[in-house]
Amino acid sequence: MFVRRKHIRALVEELLARNKVHAAPVPVERIAASLSLVVRKEPADDDLSGFLVRDRKKKTAVIGVNANHHPNRRNFTVAHELGHFLLQDGDAIHVDRQFQVKLRDKESSKGTDLEEKEANLFAAELLMPRRFLEEELAAIDVMDLEQEEVLKELADRYGVSTQALAFRLSYLGYVNL
Repeated sequence: MFVRRKHIRALVEELLARNKVHAAPVPVERIAASLSLVVRKEPADDDLSGFLVRDRKKKTAVIGVNANHHPNRRNFTVAHELGHFLLQDGDAIHVDRQFQVKLRDKESSKGTDLEEKEANLFAAELLMPRRFLEEELAAIDVMDLEQEEVLKELADRYGVSTQALAFRLSYLGYVNL
């Protein structure tokens, strides 16, 4: 089975257009709300970033986010859980027949499971859309991307960590890691 890159990019483009998002930072919580998802931030152990709980009978869902984490990490967690919500239909831990729970933890961040890879790619595509980055990077010299302050400024504008931005830029072929 392969990561559905084209499908994910098309889904993100549709979400951005429907929510009239034309520049960074992408308002992931507003996008979640537009899909009738509730985002709740509560303190949790550091190894738990977030989770998705679906009630299929009531057709509702809640994204739980660790309030103790940095805002950039919380943004990524919300985007990641949105990815699970939109991309996967049923391979979650069953709490009971009515609810499904999908947890984001240290294991999921390794990106070895196909569902986790897709949710991570969805989060990266949503928070750092290729089109937005291409427009901004057209004005930045490639050599400047190797300067930490340039990466930090760009990461801050997108509401992501410099590490997430570096991985995204590498994925898009702008830098070598």
